[in-house]
Amino acid sequence: MKNYLILLLLLFCFLFACKSSNKELKGNIKNHIVLKPFSDSIQVDTFKVVLKGAALKDMTINFSITAYTGNVIYNKEFKATDLIENYKASIDLKKERSQIDFIHSEYKLFLDDENFLEPAVTENENPDQYTPDKNFYNELKQSSLNGFKYRTDKENNVYIAWSEKEKKVKPYYNCCK
Repeated sequence: MKNYLILLLLLFCFLFACKSSNKELKGNIKNHIVLKPFSDSIQVDTFKVVLKGAALKDMTINFSITAYTGNVIYNKEFKATDLIENYKASIDLKKERSQIDFIHSEYKLFLDDENFLEPAVTENENPDQYTPDKNFYNELKQSSLNGFKYRTDKENNVYIAWSEKEKKVKPYYNCCK
C-alpha cells in the first residue's frame, strides 16, 4: 500500500511539473504556453501562441514572448490564412474545412520542442547570406543564449534570439526566401 501511495504521489508531481499548457478559452480562442530559457540562460520566459477566430477569414495567430521579469519582449500577430497561401500547390487546401484543419495543425506545432534552439548558435556555425546581422550572430556565439524559430509560410523560417547588448529580441537568421 505504501509503495502504491508513493507511486501515485510521483505521478501527481510529474503531471504538475509539466511546463506546457494548451487551453481552449471562450470565444474560439486557443491558447498554448511553453516555459523555456530564452532571454536568460537559467530563468524561464513564457512563450505563448494564441489562435483567435472561428471563421477562416477572421482567424489570427498571435505569438508573444514574456521575459521572466514580466515584460513582453516579442509580439507578432499575423493572419492565419497567410500560412496556407504557399501550401495550396502542394497540399489539398481547396475546401475551407481543410484550410481550418491545416491552421489548427500549424498552431499546435508552433511551440514544438524542435523550434527551440539550445543554443541559438553553436561555436562551429558560421554566418551566411541568410544572416541579417553578423555582429549579432557573433554575439549569440559568445553568449550561448537560446533561440527560437518559426515559420511564417512554406518558404520562410524566422530565427530569433535575445540580444543582451541591445536588450531586445532580434532575428539572427531568415531562411529561405
